[in-house]
Amino acid sequence: MLKKPETLFVLGYMLLPLLALLSAIVGLTMILGGNKIVGAIVLVVVTQFFAFGAVYALRKRKHALLPEQNRN
Repeated sequence: MLKKPETLFVLGYMLLPLLALLSAIVGLTMILGGNKIVGAIVLVVVTQFFAFGAVYALRKRKHALLPEQNRN
């Protein structure tokens, strides 16, 4: 399932960046609300996890598309 370029497109360009944005909003809200340590952890760890996951999915999609281009 994670080898299809269509699935990796949805993950890399839509789902994971959206989750990174939402987790950044949650982390900032927690920091402003008084939970500074937990908010910083969410902001740094969880947001970066989703952001690097998106980059990983896009790189994997690029490598999945390369053999198709060489076959044509």
